[in-house]
Amino acid sequence: MNARDRIVLASASPRRLELLTSAGIEFEVFAGDVDETVLPGEVPEDHVVRLAREKAFYVAAQVEGRFFVGADTVVVCDGEIMGKPRDAADAERMLKKLSGVAHEVITGYAVFDREREGAVSAAVTTRVFFKRLRDEEIRDYIATGCPFDKAGAYAIQGGAAYMVERIEGSYTNVVGLPLCEVVETLRRIGAIA
Repeated sequence: MNARDRIVLASASPRRLELLTSAGIEFEVFAGDVDETVLPGEVPEDHVVRLAREKAFYVAAQVEGRFFVGADTVVVCDGEIMGKPRDAADAERMLKKLSGVAHEVITGYAVFDREREGAVSAAVTTRVFFKRLRDEEIRDYIATGCPFDKAGAYAIQGGAAYMVERIEGSYTNVVGLPLCEVVETLRRIGAIA
């Protein structure tokens, strides 16, 4: 694939990179650095789709390629949009709030096609049910350092897997990229065969 036709993942997330790689897709990586502040009145689905689009457009303005994949994930619990925790105290607060309750993981994705000057975007929601967490479990998990670059302060594919009783919906969405939907979008717009 020449540089003009390549697929570019607009993310520094190793999890998104692993997921796209697992689908056998050839792509390059270039991080899309955008302000992730929630706008006043913005609902979670609109927030993640907006950020996914901004990341894809930002990277498209920086590097060669034809297709640009952006994504953003948040955790929503009792109406609170949880991004990445600011510090250990914020991670503890988030994990205590998630303890013993169901919450939603919402990932927005966008695929921008430079040649057609258009983007396909959507949000995917997965419902996640946490077991009740003991204070020492929360402290021990925070001590691993894992929560600090994860929406909602946890990674289902890592050390937090034991916290999850069950999910309803896409597992890869909880990891950070709804792989089925993204691959189908790439196929539909002609990025992959």
